[in-house]
Amino acid sequence: MISVYKSGTRGLTKIDWLTSYHSFSFGEYYNPSRIHFGPLRVINDDYLEPGGGFPTHPHKNMEIITIVLEGELSHTDSTGNSETIKYGEVQKMSAGTGIFHSEFNASDSEKLHLLQIWILPETTELTPSYEKVFFNENDITGKLFKVAAYKNAPVKIHQDVSLSIALFKKGENLNYTVSPRRKIYIHIIEGKVKIEDEFLEAGDAVEIEDRAGISLSFMENSRFILFDMAGLG
Repeated sequence: MISVYKSGTRGLTKIDWLTSYHSFSFGEYYNPSRIHFGPLRVINDDYLEPGGGFPTHPHKNMEIITIVLEGELSHTDSTGNSETIKYGEVQKMSAGTGIFHSEFNASDSEKLHLLQIWILPETTELTPSYEKVFFNENDITGKLFKVAAYKNAPVKIHQDVSLSIALFKKGENLNYTVSPRRKIYIHIIEGKVKIEDEFLEAGDAVEIEDRAGISLSFMENSRFILFDMAGLG
């Protein structure tokens, strides 16, 4: 089964310093049919104006992954980390028993674009932790680069999920094998991708279940993220 979700169907939060598109129910956006997909709970596609950001706030019992797509993010948290995150860096916090953090656009002149991802952990009340991984264009060009997973990845997610990022060139193809009882979620960052008979562009997503494999064809140079995960319930 393949379910396509177009960019324009996402929830939207828009205030003076933030434009945020929600792939799943979040904040004031509630869609009972879009609560989660397996353990994937949140994908927020955030655009922060210069100087804008989220003041210190708490999280608990969630795996939180931030991927900066454009600009620079100033991050501070209660585990003692204070860093500037830019494109080519992926940040993960395991909130566990509780963590406080703040996130701001580090520039006073440039817009910041990022993806914030929440994954439900398999175990609650973990000790809070922080990790970061770097990648370059060679790491992701023409292949899936696994940035985070339960095991065998630079960053650990406390759930049976792997998260990969990729950049494929126009005219290339990717055949992806799906193991039994696994769910696949693909979010298009930029470009134009044909998945089976569906055409997807920036902000579009596809959920895949009960398939032995999928085929992707790239009509333009395209970036995307792919989740391979066990189901919940």
